[in-house]
Amino acid sequence: MGNLCSSCFSPKSVRQKKKRTASKRLPNSSSGGGAGGGGLPAGSSNRWSRMRSSRKEKVQDALIHEQAVAAAILFQQHQRNGGSLPFDRSASLRFPASGSKKNSLPRSSSSRARSLTDPLLQPQQLVNQDVKLDDLESNHFVLVHGGGFGAWCWYKTIALLEDCGFTVAAVDLTGSGIHSFDTNNITSLSQYVKPLTDFLEKLADGEKVILVGHDFGGACISYVMELFPSKVSKAVFVAAAMLTSGQSTLDMFSQKFKEKESMGDSNEIMRQAQIFLYANGNNNPPTAIDLDKSLMKDLLFNQSPTKDIALASVSMRPMPFIPVLEKLSLSEEKYGSIRRFYIETPEDNALPVSVQESMINSSPPERVFRLKGADHSPFFSKPQALHKLLVEISKLPSA
Repeated sequence: MGNLCSSCFSPKSVRQKKKRTASKRLPNSSSGGGAGGGGLPAGSSNRWSRMRSSRKEKVQDALIHEQAVAAAILFQQHQRNGGSLPFDRSASLRFPASGSKKNSLPRSSSSRARSLTDPLLQPQQLVNQDVKLDDLESNHFVLVHGGGFGAWCWYKTIALLEDCGFTVAAVDLTGSGIHSFDTNNITSLSQYVKPLTDFLEKLADGEKVILVGHDFGGACISYVMELFPSKVSKAVFVAAAMLTSGQSTLDMFSQKFKEKESMGDSNEIMRQAQIFLYANGNNNPPTAIDLDKSLMKDLLFNQSPTKDIALASVSMRPMPFIPVLEKLSLSEEKYGSIRRFYIETPEDNALPVSVQESMINSSPPERVFRLKGADHSPFFSKPQALHKLLVEISKLPSA
């Protein structure tokens, strides 16, 4: 959906071994040099030992510094909690003392400088440690991907939430992810979201979930909120389409991007990245929208790690076009009865923050959060900060 522009509808890496530089033996100028006269000069061995010791000390100093930063973050969280929780110094270690890889902390391979909004800490340390799942209205998250994405895009969020004890489900919508249906043959929004409606229908009586929608997934969760209001505890829109009744995703984006263009602020990356597919012939409306993979990074992943961009480049599929045209029918009694929250992504090139704020102003949610430094795909660019917000939202009590 972030890959949607209204004015564009026209008919080895090799792992190399590190070369070890051979130590050159210097001729011994003194008569007592060692067997055959080929030994190291006197004192050379001591100098090499001192060099190795110095390097080791630098590594240890760097490790101590990292541990101190982690400890400071934990201490700040402890202070914000009113000092009521015991502060365990051993939990502040970024690397466990045993050196075991099995117990090492999860980390992203991004080469960007990392801010304190997304520190390298255990999920249990990152969030407030007083989460009591039994006290929550719902501890069950259902993650809904955006247009072209699939359940695979939530892999970091799934791991972080499950590590904290939450129940998590990520759904592949029709024609997305590993769902085998041809995207070009999707003819309605109800058909597109059927895997999600099937999932909610099978929930036990009285069970509620927290819906999280990204991108066009925002329109999808809005659709099922109207169908199953008694099964949804909260709804979280992450850089997502949050529509009003009688509005389609295309309507909303057409209006907002026209307003931006009138102010001289056009989204050229989006225009260039979109590829419209015409499975029914060029004389008929598009059936799906694909992306130019060479522009995908700039549009969707401009702050994301390289490994996640590579994953997306081989996993994304075309987005069905017909559901984007469908107007939603949302009532105050059903959709309006569910608590809504919005998470803004200020570094978003696909859904600019000005458009996000316009949607928020048109249909205000209960609270708005901003993920500093996040691009259109915060599950990649700011996974731990996103996780922290989701846990925080799950803990918010009813008014």
